[in-house]
This record gives sequence, structure tokens and C-alpha cells, in this order.
Amino acid sequence: MLACRSLLLTWVMLATGVRSHSWRPCTDLLPLDLLARALPHPGQAPPPQLQMVQSKGSRGLRFVGAMATALSFPASQIFSNCDYFPAEFSLVATIKIPRLRQKRNEYIFSVVDEESDSLLLGLRVSETRLHFLNLPPGVGGLSRLTFKDVRLDDNCWHTVVLAVTGPYATLTVDCGLPLELKQVQSFPSALSTRGSRFFIGSRRRLRGRFTGLLRQLVLLPGSDATPRLCPTSDPNLAELSVPQVLKSSPLQAEHRGPVYPYEAEARVTLGNPPPCSGPEQGQLWFNAPRKGLFICDGLTWRTLLQSQERLDYVEDYQDLYTSSETFDVEVFSIPSEGLFMAAANRDSRPGSGLYKWRDGSFQLYQNVSTQEARAWKHFTIGDQIFLVVANSREAEPELSVIYRWNRRRRRFLRHQTLETHSALDWEAFHIHNHSFLVVANHRRARDSNHNIHSVIYRWNTDTKLFEVNQTLPTSGAYDWEFFSVGPYHFLVVANTFDGQTTTISSTVYVWLDGCFQTFQSIPTVGATDWETFQIDDRFFLAVANSQKVSNHGPDLYSINSTVYELNRLTQTFIRFQDILTHSAVDWEFFTIGEEKFLVVANSHDGSSYTLNSVVYRWQGYEGFVPVHSLPTFGCRDWEYFSTDEGSFLVYSSATSRLSKVFKLRTY
Repeated sequence: MLACRSLLLTWVMLATGVRSHSWRPCTDLLPLDLLARALPHPGQAPPPQLQMVQSKGSRGLRFVGAMATALSFPASQIFSNCDYFPAEFSLVATIKIPRLRQKRNEYIFSVVDEESDSLLLGLRVSETRLHFLNLPPGVGGLSRLTFKDVRLDDNCWHTVVLAVTGPYATLTVDCGLPLELKQVQSFPSALSTRGSRFFIGSRRRLRGRFTGLLRQLVLLPGSDATPRLCPTSDPNLAELSVPQVLKSSPLQAEHRGPVYPYEAEARVTLGNPPPCSGPEQGQLWFNAPRKGLFICDGLTWRTLLQSQERLDYVEDYQDLYTSSETFDVEVFSIPSEGLFMAAANRDSRPGSGLYKWRDGSFQLYQNVSTQEARAWKHFTIGDQIFLVVANSREAEPELSVIYRWNRRRRRFLRHQTLETHSALDWEAFHIHNHSFLVVANHRRARDSNHNIHSVIYRWNTDTKLFEVNQTLPTSGAYDWEFFSVGPYHFLVVANTFDGQTTTISSTVYVWLDGCFQTFQSIPTVGATDWETFQIDDRFFLAVANSQKVSNHGPDLYSINSTVYELNRLTQTFIRFQDILTHSAVDWEFFTIGEEKFLVVANSHDGSSYTLNSVVYRWQGYEGFVPVHSLPTFGCRDWEYFSTDEGSFLVYSSATSRLSKVFKLRTY
């Protein structure tokens, strides 16, 4: 709309032959790369105050030294037709900022009058806020517009678009939901830039200098840049105009010109696999025994170079006796502490156990108070580590508990309780720098109603607590699974029973307009688990169907579970493969070398709990084919993990105190 308005005015004046000496266009509606204009031309020596840094796979510029405020250029370089800043415009910046101290403000860029040193315009960031400042003509002080609760200082790349038109300013972060604010007065239509300079990464002074990485800084006059950038497969690094020096490697052998001081924020670690989450993205890990080099993608260690392993056989490794029957195990790492496993135990006394991997086996580390625990979920928010338990004991009130890791005491301590209804599962996820939890409420105790709402909670950064964000109707909810495909985020629920039959639909939800909305309903039969995974550029969902129960025939336990694949053309999940299972309650996907596997938890065939659970290997066109049968008893959950000793599978038993760890022997 902004661009059309300016173009229409130009067309009208040309068509009518009007000539006005007072009207001069301040913009041609082309993106103005402010960062590129401040950099030296190719072949010129780079300024000493600039350092190029590669972080998490992308390059940015860091301002160092006392001369860091010298990166500037006169405003007349870009405002050649007139001396006024555009009244309507958008700013695009791609930044990566480490944690800021309280009350610290840093300028991404500013426009300063050279004679008076007055700030005419500036974009400034602080701990949880983004500030846009300008000096309206004839007004004694600065006008400041502040976007609150904008967490940009999390040491991750973010692309922000600030669009200004009249009294309105709209901020979009990583192609997420736009946040619009209305100013007391409109942005000045005649903000003179005569005699001023653009300063990149500063306000012309050492104080307030930008200490993060800057990859992109673009001014787009007369238009909102968001539609040019979004949607995109990588919203954190959406590009409108990035200087060429940041796109090509500065370390090419044939490069003969001056190079920027260069640093790669990559750390190479030996020994056991270190944690791999958002802060470690881009770091390297060298596994000497396995002769492999791995890179952290923010979620898991991906192979760069390795003598490829192949699965040979599976062997019994450890008998793990728990205090009671175990419905679920959750394996996770705590930085500087090691590998842990949380077991969800049936009995309330002594509760559930937290185990630590020591000397090649799991050993009891901490007992945690639980009430007929059915599942654990580990998650992090910033540098805080949490465990949430799904308590299923029918009592008033029914409470599930979030525990937080206490670094000083090296224990998980109670952090928050949430009211749930026969909770069977928790899922934790992040969307646009916001943290969420969703609970699978199975049924209400007072009337045994399975058709109740499950609840999505959102983390409040001020209170440090989870608050109700959205409720979704479910029928005997058993499991939630969160996954992302490109810029889109999904939740899928396993609906088990509606009070009459297990032959019901489970629902896939998609994140739109700040909430989850129905995307697709998939027919399931007593669904107890969803497992999502990606093979090359193909996305799959596998459902564990447990039993067929109805009023018109016998209960069936040996039924098909199904693998679905996302069809990009129809934008739906379609049936890919049926696999015969026996009251399946869990799928686990894992990789060994370049081979992909699925293992199913077969729990009951109608007469016995002593069954073989099966490992299936991906065979491309043939789908998944069985390769190993593992003896299990009342198998309820599988977890894959790896240590310096090798790769392992652990399963929990819902009918015995004995759970088992298997070792995956490779060659």
C-alpha cells in the first residue's frame, strides 16, 4: 500500500505535466543496504574495528576496539534527491546478541546530526526490549517507541522487520506474528537529514556500542519489507540484502585482497557427546573411538565425517530394577553433569527414580515424589533445566509437577504444580522464542469422562511460571508430539477412547495466528503414541495403535499400526505403510551411521505380556522391514541414547520392576 501510494503520486504528476520545485522524491522504493554502504569497497583494506565471525553456520560483523564507532557514512549518500528521511519505511536487521546485562542499551544503528551531536533517529536494543527513537521537528525531546517482551539477546540469529507508517509501527521477528503499536504522534513527514551521518553499530559514542553480530541492515523506503521476506524456510536468517563479503568465505585460498580478522564460533570437543541444544548450535564434536566428526544442529549431533557404522546385532546389557512398574523413561543430558534417565513409576512410595550414567550403567541418583507417574518430559528454557511429570492418580485435586534443576544442590526441586486429569503425557516446545507445555488429559475422575480438554501452557517470562494459553478438545488423550516442517509448526494428539470405542480420529493441529488450529484428522485405533521423523527431505508420522475396543465384538490387540508421509502436493499426511503390531504403545526412531530404524513396543497380544518387540530398518522403496526381535515383558516405552561406550536402547516394563538396557553392536 505504501509503495502504491508513492508510485500513484509520481504517475499523476507526470501525466498532468505538473512541475513542482518544492516536491522532490526522497526514495525510489529500492532497498538501501546500510551495512554495505558503511563497508569499504572490494579491494580496500578492511577497517581494524571490524571482525568477521561465523556463528551457527552464518557470518556476521562484530565491532571491536575503541574505534568501533567509526563505521559511518553521510546521509547525503542515500538521500541524494532530498534531505528528508522517508515518512513511511521499514527497517530490516539480522542480529545475534549474547545475553545483555540489565539497564544496558546498545544501538544497532543511529542517525546523528554532526554539528550538534543530536540523535535524530536510532534503533536500540536492551535486555527484553527493542526501542525506536526519533526527534520530531519542533519538539524538545526524543520520541521513543518501545516493544516489550522481545527477547533478542539469546545468542541466536534473529531477523527483525520494523515497519513505520503514520502513527503505527509494526514489529515482526523471525517471520512470526506481527506486533503493532500506535504512537502518540505520527512519524515526522519532514525529518531533515541535512548535515547528519548514519552510524552503524553505535550512537557515535563508545557507550552504547553494539556488542553482538550484525549480518543485515536494510532501509526500505515507502514499503513494508515483511512480504518480501516471509514466509521462508529459515526465518531467523531471512535475507533482503546481505553484503557480499558475508555470503562468501573470507578464507578462500584464491582470495588475494585484504581480509577481515576472522573467527569461527565453533568449539571442537573430545570424549563423551556434549549437550546439543540451541546455544551449542554450530559446535563440533570429535568422537575418537568411533572416528567421527559431528556438528550440533540445535537438536542433535549430525554426522560430518565418520567411518560409517552398521548395526550388527543387539545384546542384553543391563538389568535395571526400579521401585515399581515403569510406564516411561526419559533420557537426557545436563551440561557438566552427564547423562540421566528419569523413570515414571507406578507406586507413589518411594515415587519415581532419577538415574545417572556412571561407569557404563545407569545407577540411582535421586528419588522424586510422584503419584502414579505415567510419563516424564525434559526441557530447557534459557539456561534453566526442567523435568515435568504426568501424575495419573485420581484424587482431588489431581496435580502434575514441574521440577527445576538446582545447580547448587545438584538436584531437581519442585518448581510449579498444574492441575491435570489422569495425565498420561507432556510435550514441551518452543515457537518464536516462546516456551510451551501441553498435557494429555486422559479422563476426568469424577465421572470417567474421556471427552475432555487438554491444555497448552505458555511460559511467563515475568512470573517464571506456566500459564494456560489454549485448550483443545481430546478423547482419552494419550500422547502429544510437536514437530516443524519448514516455517510451520504442528501438534498431533493420540486420541485413544471416547467412552464407547477406540476407533476414533486423532488430530493434527497447525500453528496459525497465535494458536493451534485443526490441520487434519487421521483415523486411528486406540492410538497411544506418535513418532515424527525425517528421512532426507521426507517427513513421516508413525502412530502406535494399541487395541480395537467396541460394543459390537471382541477386543483385538493384534492390529496394524501405520506410518504416514507428508504429501507436499496435497499438504496432508497420507498412509505410507501398515505394520502389524500387538497392542503397540510406543515407537522410537533412531539412526546408526546412515541407517534409519524404528523400534516398536509390543505390550500385549490378548493372552500374554511376554512378547517380542521388533526393530525395523528403513529400506527405501520397501519401507521399514523387520531385522531384529527383542524379548520384552509388558514393554511400555523405548528410548535410544548413545555414550562414549556406544549406542543403546532402554525399555521400561509396565508389568514388572525389571526394565532392560540393550547395547547395539556395530561393525
